[in-house]
Amino acid sequence: MAPKRPQAPQPPGNTGAPRGKRRESPLDFAGHGVKFLGVSVLSGVLLAGLALPAVGAIGLTAKDTAESFANISDDFKTPPLTQATQIFDAKGGLIAKVYERDRTVLTADQMSTYMRQAQVDIEDARFYEHGAVDLKGVLRAIGKNAESGTASQGASTLTQQYVKNVNVEKAGDDQAAVLEAQRKTLGRKIQELKVAIKLEEDLSKDQILTNYLNITFYGHQAYGVEAASQRYFSKSNKDLTIAEAATLAGMVQNPSSFDPVRYPENTVKRRNVVIDKMVENKHITADQAKEAKAAPLGLKFKDPQNGCITAQAGMGFFCDYVRHVVKQDPAFGKNAADRKKLWDTGGLNIYTTLDPDKQAAAQNAVTKKVNVTDSVSAAATMMEPGSGKILAMAQTRPYGLDPNKNQTVVNLNVDASMGGGNGFQTGSTFKPILAAAALESGMSATQAFPSQNKIDYPQMSTCSGTWKNTDKPKATVKNEQDSEVGPYELKEAMARSVNTYFVQMEQQVGLCSMKQMANKLGITQSAKGDAFQEVPSMVLGTMELSPLTMANVYATFAARGKYCTPIAINKISTVDGKDVAVPQSTCSQAFSENTADNLNTVLLNVTEKGTAASLTLDDGRQIAGKTGTTDEKKAAWFSGYTPSLATSVWLGGPAGGVKMKNITIGGHYFSEVFGADGPGPIWQMAMNQALKGTAKEQLQTVNIPDPVKTDPNAGATPPADPNAQQPGGNPPPAQGGNPPPAQGGNPGGNPAGGANNAGGMIGGGFTFPPGIIGGNGNGGNGNGGKHGGNNG
Repeated sequence: MAPKRPQAPQPPGNTGAPRGKRRESPLDFAGHGVKFLGVSVLSGVLLAGLALPAVGAIGLTAKDTAESFANISDDFKTPPLTQATQIFDAKGGLIAKVYERDRTVLTADQMSTYMRQAQVDIEDARFYEHGAVDLKGVLRAIGKNAESGTASQGASTLTQQYVKNVNVEKAGDDQAAVLEAQRKTLGRKIQELKVAIKLEEDLSKDQILTNYLNITFYGHQAYGVEAASQRYFSKSNKDLTIAEAATLAGMVQNPSSFDPVRYPENTVKRRNVVIDKMVENKHITADQAKEAKAAPLGLKFKDPQNGCITAQAGMGFFCDYVRHVVKQDPAFGKNAADRKKLWDTGGLNIYTTLDPDKQAAAQNAVTKKVNVTDSVSAAATMMEPGSGKILAMAQTRPYGLDPNKNQTVVNLNVDASMGGGNGFQTGSTFKPILAAAALESGMSATQAFPSQNKIDYPQMSTCSGTWKNTDKPKATVKNEQDSEVGPYELKEAMARSVNTYFVQMEQQVGLCSMKQMANKLGITQSAKGDAFQEVPSMVLGTMELSPLTMANVYATFAARGKYCTPIAINKISTVDGKDVAVPQSTCSQAFSENTADNLNTVLLNVTEKGTAASLTLDDGRQIAGKTGTTDEKKAAWFSGYTPSLATSVWLGGPAGGVKMKNITIGGHYFSEVFGADGPGPIWQMAMNQALKGTAKEQLQTVNIPDPVKTDPNAGATPPADPNAQQPGGNPPPAQGGNPPPAQGGNPGGNPAGGANNAGGMIGGGFTFPPGIIGGNGNGGNGNGGKHGGNNG
């Protein structure tokens, strides 16, 4: 029962007794009419109907009116309704549903007949009898509102309501435009009426009703009858009962007041009013109505599930990466505004490259080996060699917005521009890139270099000139262990990760050739977006890159030199079955197959006899790869591959500042973390699970003979600088104290680096060349500042 209206105070002498009905004068009737015109939302409709020939009074000419009647926007005939987009994995499993407005557009025959009848009966029972304006309804509203003195009775037809809803939909997220579309002004009502009249000429009543049912808001982020049916009853609209259809139809008038979740009693009352209307209009029988009214509300409510945050199995980060692809790749629109419109409009079925089995393998490994509460995190990307397809993207910390639960939306697997962080120094996992450049230039895989334990960075050629070591004292590089004294050839130098060998190789090949090879492998800038710097420390992994970038580098090794740009999307279709063009991977031969086979042989030796010898797979298949550890153990990597799968794993502090010494990770204590014992076991676990049951494949290799050393001390140098950090091997060496700071180091200018610095000592036993931040500007402090890299 509606609450009683409060009684106004009685004037003196008023006894409250009923009075006889006062005869009203024509002036009184005129007063009611004026009040109605002032308060009724139908005033615009009434005046529009009476005054259209005299539209000049409100600034419209007859010519304007005629043209606007003849030319209405196609948006009103076939509105561009925002719909939900669904993102699927490579096997068709749903990753997530994302939308600006949760809506699934239906055709008339996909809708419940009860739903269509109920909505008409409660909103506009004479819909099929009148035109755009219901004159009987207008007159009825005038009478009702004049009696009550309020605008309690409306007379907008269903077609007029539809036109208003289209204007609101077109306003999108622009709140000012939404309010403007909802303003109850004379001019707006006339405009809506003109469109409604034209629509009634161009569209059938059934089509107008279908459009109306697809656009209307039903509360709880549900737009259109299909989303509403799924939200409240967990079923398709065509399967609704009479009672369920009446429930939804009744909500349209006020989705807040008739919210079945918050106000079930109000909703049931409103539902029953709708059922009575259906009987009155002979759409159901009295017996059907009795049964429907006796039915419980029967909600099976599902909370709105929107966005990548709803993705399961750690797929939220990949989902977010797909979003960035659609919003940034020119394949989806000429400019950012067009691409955003495509994403916001939705209605897409996006079929991605993500392999759910490999995703599960990667996610299991990064969460089993590293706890979400640890100070460090792990990230892993898997790629298919030769296709550019991203197969998995996992990280320890879950996708989400609650830092108290260690959640993050920063995708540590990708570059900053794609929703990632600033990347991480890659350490010695960068060395194979120089090796590829050297082999491609014609250098033999048996090329030996003196590889002394410690050397000054030598002068090197660049793409634009010459890099010179102008630091005072000169910038130096040192091997990880004192016992690492050459000469060495490539295979053994890579297995041991001998720093001085690769710096001497770098000098012979030239910085420009290494940069050009890195460019061919997709490395054109840092993960943050900084320009590529031609400096000698680059070969030791000082450039900050993402796991996705490094996974693709090693996928190129696995594909015998065939580089393919990464792709995350296989196919996109609209809800009506039309295909949308998607970006294709662009492939090129970064280096020859012969170079690749030599490189495979070298990297296979790393996993068989070198720093990664402990990382065998359960089925004994061949694997190739490279370990990497950076300055002060702030990041550790293992990137490796088989012919069919390449995986890169990073381990470290998400912000890059955690020194992984005397640290517990995943419940295990580490005196120091190296590539083989930190990220290596994560890679091993992920690859074991991902490759289980698949065919074993052999790497394409060549015969690289082992060197015959006649003098084990050849190339030896005096004992290491006592100011340098004591070495650590891989496996880890015995513990030692922290090194004292390096002495001297007056700053010296460097034309190539463009900066003056002392070239501080790198924590892993080498110093920065000029032009790279290091030291403290007062001679170096032994920490290498921001940049650095170790072997192992």
